Amino acid sequence: MVAPLLLSFLLPLLFFFFFFFFFFIFTKTPTSSSTPSIKLPRAYPLVGSFFAVFVNRHRRLEWLSDILQVSPNATFTLHRLFGQAQVFTANPAVVQHILKTQFHIYQKGDPFRSALSDFLGDGIFNADGESWKFQRQVSSHEFSTKSLRKFVETVVDAELSDRLTPVLNTAATACSVLDFQDVLQRFAFDNVCKIAFGYDPAYLSPSFGQSKFAKAFEDAVRISSLRFQSLVPIFWKLKKFLDIGSEKRLRIAVAEVRGYAKNIIDEKKNELQTNSSIASVDLLSRFLSSGHSDEDFVTDIIISFILAGQDTTSAALTWFFWLLPKYPQVEDRILEEICNKSEDFGYDEVKNLTYTHAALCESMRLYPPVPVDGKQAVADDVLPDGTVVRKGERVAYHPYAMGRMEGIWGKDWAEFRPERWLESGDDAAAKWRFVGRDNYTYPVFQAGPRICLGKEMAFLQMKRMVAGILKRFRVVPAAAEGVEPKFVQYMTAKMEGGFPVRIEARRAQG
Repeated sequence: MVAPLLLSFLLPLLFFFFFFFFFFIFTKTPTSSSTPSIKLPRAYPLVGSFFAVFVNRHRRLEWLSDILQVSPNATFTLHRLFGQAQVFTANPAVVQHILKTQFHIYQKGDPFRSALSDFLGDGIFNADGESWKFQRQVSSHEFSTKSLRKFVETVVDAELSDRLTPVLNTAATACSVLDFQDVLQRFAFDNVCKIAFGYDPAYLSPSFGQSKFAKAFEDAVRISSLRFQSLVPIFWKLKKFLDIGSEKRLRIAVAEVRGYAKNIIDEKKNELQTNSSIASVDLLSRFLSSGHSDEDFVTDIIISFILAGQDTTSAALTWFFWLLPKYPQVEDRILEEICNKSEDFGYDEVKNLTYTHAALCESMRLYPPVPVDGKQAVADDVLPDGTVVRKGERVAYHPYAMGRMEGIWGKDWAEFRPERWLESGDDAAAKWRFVGRDNYTYPVFQAGPRICLGKEMAFLQMKRMVAGILKRFRVVPAAAEGVEPKFVQYMTAKMEGGFPVRIEARRAQG
């Protein structure tokens, strides 16, 4: 019964699409007058620019970035199926408008929530209003100076010395190839679970064993992201209704993640009841101690926190370590800075790694962990550049494109040059002084009221890892020379197929 109904719906739809597809193929599309090689998609009745999106579906991120480079005011309206529209922008003034000035108008919205709700539920990344405010308020305690110092000097240090260094030593001795993206994800996963749950999954180990929780988490992230990127969302919704294909795999993965998380929540509740005087030292304890006993809600919060802590830092470091061998002068300056610090690398030493901080900022400019982020308008609005936004339309800011804007970064925007973030220091003790960009020009950590709470924690973790790794090892990409890895977009950026590297031990600094 279901199959005939499905065919009666799909066949006319497919005929309709094929008719317009051939019309699109044999119709010339306009090009930008300033950059003739970049075609601006033509919009047709009913289908909008669907076929232009379809043709560029395997490089959608780069395609939209190219369009924004040549669009007036770096803002472009993409027309979708059946009269829907989405605005993309790489204009800092527009970014400030949607993330701060008119923050109350631009929310997560129904398209985002419907695509990600099975996985993220009502967690902070999928919430608006009072629920978002409450989660942000409780989470903010996790990022005090005291907590950050403890994170760097205990959690990250232990993971680095007890697990990562032995793994890299073994790889260097055996001259074996490692998937460094996988190593970095495992490292970050262990760290965030310790912070979020007060629980150590020991996912990074010499055996590189699989964790059902970590594997299910990765599957849930990937499939949920593909939902959000779907050109025709009704297809994934139909697959969900029929419980087939990727939607069936998503249901199984989410059940594994949530079941695992709930077991840890139960253990934490018992721990708090057994010893009511225990300090709320991890995020889970804080939320349970705040009076919220709804297990589903607490699970949502923890899943969002793991997503933020694992995927963003590992994505940023993957591309950082890929860029570094291409620019040996940058690596030399980082090493010089690291070797001038004490061997202990405590919180204060890590915090003052100025050149390393600039190099990480520069890497994330070119390869932002979240390359595109969007909101939905809950009321009609007009953007600063004059673009009209109707209620219900989506507006997305594009950090990937913004990092490539000549008008922001200059003609050398394609160069990996940390010095663009630095000025000479005031005295011999401070060789460099960091000069940041405002959050709307560089929205890698979002901006406005929703700016990332974990920004400083992320930088401290990344700088400590860079210092710990580079002082002892060289990370050498194992791919053939000239082969460029593919930047793929899920909820966060990934390197398609992993990041194969060889590890070489450095000679002791004498």
